[in-house]
Amino acid sequence: QVQLVESGGDSVQAGGSLRLSCAASLINCCMAWFRQAPGKERERVASFASDGVTSYLDSVKDRFTVSQDKAKKTLYLQMNSLKPEDTAKYYCAARSRASCSLVTGCPPSAQFVFWGQGTQVTVSS
Repeated sequence: QVQLVESGGDSVQAGGSLRLSCAASLINCCMAWFRQAPGKERERVASFASDGVTSYLDSVKDRFTVSQDKAKKTLYLQMNSLKPEDTAKYYCAARSRASCSLVTGCPPSAQFVFWGQGTQVTVSS
């Protein structure tokens, strides 16, 4: 079982920055940030694999940076040049150790079974 606790969400103006944090009870092969806006499907924003490979949603590339501090067991999402369309609830997620033993990393088809409670990001124009 992996417990995830997000923090750092806030209300900011367009062009501003925020850093989200996700404190994990343990680190495995892949952790990711997802977001869901009202009336929209959840989307994977960024992921961080245990080998350091990262991936991003096209709309956030060059603006968001995902990183991990293994010693602190914390995943971060640095968000710069925020836009109103970034407004959503952001969730931290992790794969299971069992699935990691079959396929490591963060492939597009990866299933995430552990989720945090989410943190709200609101960007005003």
